[in-house]
Amino acid sequence: MILKIGILAIEIFLAVYSLALSDSLLVKFLFFAFSAMIIAFAVTKVTNKLLPSDKDYVSTDQEHEKL
Repeated sequence: MILKIGILAIEIFLAVYSLALSDSLLVKFLFFAFSAMIIAFAVTKVTNKLLPSDKDYVSTDQEHEKL
């Protein structure tokens, strides 16, 4: 089920992308910026799940509370 939704989403993305390539330069740029934002958000989510949290990091608020 998830695979079918993913394939459908990719097909819709490619259809919109091909439509954007045939339009003006502003539409191309806006579509590129929007897709880059989505990709950056997805990469951030994946790396937050895969990589362990940094336990050695102490924020400045916690440092002030200890003093």
